Amino acid sequence: MNFGTSRASAIEKLNKFVEQNLFEYSRLRNFDYGPSNRSNISCLSPYITHGVISELEVIKKSLSKFSFSKNEKFIQEILWRTYWKGWLELRPNVWTDYLIELNKIREEFKDNQNYKNAIDGKTNIECFNQWVNELKENNYLHNHTRMWFASIWIFTLELPWQLGAEFFMQHLFDGDAASNTLGWRWVAGVQTQGKHYLASEWNIKKFTNNRFNNIKLKENAPPKFSEKTYSIVKQDFSNKNIDDRNLLVFENNLSFETTDFQNNKFKKIYIISNKNENRTIKLSEKVIQFKSLLIDDQMQRLKGNSIDCEIVDITEVKNISDSIIALYPTVGENLDYLNLNGLKLDFLYRKLDQFSWQYCNKGFFNFKNYIPKIIANFD
Repeated sequence: MNFGTSRASAIEKLNKFVEQNLFEYSRLRNFDYGPSNRSNISCLSPYITHGVISELEVIKKSLSKFSFSKNEKFIQEILWRTYWKGWLELRPNVWTDYLIELNKIREEFKDNQNYKNAIDGKTNIECFNQWVNELKENNYLHNHTRMWFASIWIFTLELPWQLGAEFFMQHLFDGDAASNTLGWRWVAGVQTQGKHYLASEWNIKKFTNNRFNNIKLKENAPPKFSEKTYSIVKQDFSNKNIDDRNLLVFENNLSFETTDFQNNKFKKIYIISNKNENRTIKLSEKVIQFKSLLIDDQMQRLKGNSIDCEIVDITEVKNISDSIIALYPTVGENLDYLNLNGLKLDFLYRKLDQFSWQYCNKGFFNFKNYIPKIIANFD
């Protein structure tokens, strides 16, 4: 698999998928044919996660090819990430509590051989071992495979979901706090209490075209249980005064020239780099490099448009003396750093988030009823 590190490569991947493979997406999307054949899925998530291309760009491109009714499943999958982000924004303590739990569990499992075998791909489950290696090598897994992987990790290998979520974050190019954490919670049965996802031998064989043998799983395990419940925290997602300020851009908004704020005048744009020193979850070198190259590409495009810009480490934000405002980094490591260091900034929120997050107060099946309304709002 190849993930280019530029907006141009993201646009090329989008155009190719829409023109050649979108028509069959709904029928073939659940099949994992292996990393050498990903034509049945878009593989755009690493770029959407980093804001190199936006959900609306992808949706509008797909609708230029096919009607909403023929595109509905693809559009729903694109907006899952928008939904997860909104759900977590309304309940940010889920992320905070996850990191607290993770820190404790890390210590408990640091010498656990079952855990070491899992992350080294040395279990007695062939498909799981191959997926571990595929994740480390390609920094990507098919969405269906992520569900199987998490289910095996939690219910067959009997490892804490928190460690599995960390393992994914360390290696996925498209890892983000919302989709990753909440996805693992959902498989475990603590996102929707009592409803978990159990991988099964027949399902794995069917949707991998019988590529694997020796799939012995615990297919009747009960869901995990959590006593914690989370109420919605009232948030203000309105934008503040923009005029004549420096702008901070984090790793989730790396296409400033296509944002809602492209026509506003800023003194200077600072693109923020956050290396492992200031992360709770230490990312693999390949993921850090991927982010760094995408940041470099954003800077070059800004300079090509004669926009004054500079890449700075997140630790240098406190030294930017003039008035600053930031494109909202969303709940996760970057926002954590700002909060932990007392850096209270004004934020700018995407119009898509402002409009769609109001529908993230319940489950996705409720959210998807509003998808036509969301799309119509941005026609």
